[in-house]
Amino acid sequence: MTHSDIPTPADAGSSTAAGAVIGLDIGGTKTRGVRFEDRAPVADESVGSANVQNVTAAEAARNLAELFARIGGGTVAQVYAGAGGIDTDDDAAALAALIAPHVPGAKITVVHDSRLLLAAGGASTGVAVIAGTGSAAWGKNSRGEEARAGGWGYLLGDEGSGYWLGREAVRHSLRRMNQGLQPDDLTRALLDSCGVDHPNKLIALFHSPDTGRRFWAQRARLVVEAADSGHAPSRALIDQAGRDLAGLAEQTVRQLGIEGPVILGSGLGMNVPRLQASFREGLAAAGITDVRVLQQEPVFGVLQLVAEQG
Repeated sequence: MTHSDIPTPADAGSSTAAGAVIGLDIGGTKTRGVRFEDRAPVADESVGSANVQNVTAAEAARNLAELFARIGGGTVAQVYAGAGGIDTDDDAAALAALIAPHVPGAKITVVHDSRLLLAAGGASTGVAVIAGTGSAAWGKNSRGEEARAGGWGYLLGDEGSGYWLGREAVRHSLRRMNQGLQPDDLTRALLDSCGVDHPNKLIALFHSPDTGRRFWAQRARLVVEAADSGHAPSRALIDQAGRDLAGLAEQTVRQLGIEGPVILGSGLGMNVPRLQASFREGLAAAGITDVRVLQQEPVFGVLQLVAEQG
């Protein structure tokens, strides 16, 4: 797993006790920042996404400026950031460069956000599965070997993610239209949410520059709500999402030669029981039974990751 550590001269001989630790969880929809002092959270704020795969560099910089203004200045020993799409050292360095002006003298570490999730689950080895705006699985075994599945972005993958569910809701509605069927519960909810009056208008809207990954990921809730109301096609979509996520987890477990744990997190993973059940069932069929749903937000894994740095 690629990452970037950027120490500055002010780090020499310092420890995290000399200042605050700031944890950042930078997702496709929002950025959450928690300021820890003496290992206790003293500020917790969220702003828009600072992930440059989802927003422009200028928007990312503005959102980071707003976040750091809210969580306070003063002496910061370290910033530990997890973000989606951190695939190369250059990716990590680019994000670190956006953070650096707000924390002069701090050590900045940037990793893939799945690493936060595993630590937040209280595990130093195992597999973390992100099911949020996007999806990915990442893990580490006791030998320090790392493996990953998915996380290729919405054009190449993101199976089981919020974006995937939003896109599939559109596809479902367009198929019904082509078959001459009247809009069903999911289609009506989608049309209302998008402010259009006919499924045919979803085509132009989907390809419009005015919508994007975040917009369609936010429509995942419509699938969840329809499934909860008994809509069979929506239930099938949620079940498929769980199975697809289980497939990412199984691949990573096999690569690492471990039995678990597998920890499911992020917005969909932590909040949709039907998806959790399908995920567990998919892994159980593969003989993987140590499966957990994250009970705290990934950003709170930062303290364990800082401690593991020594």
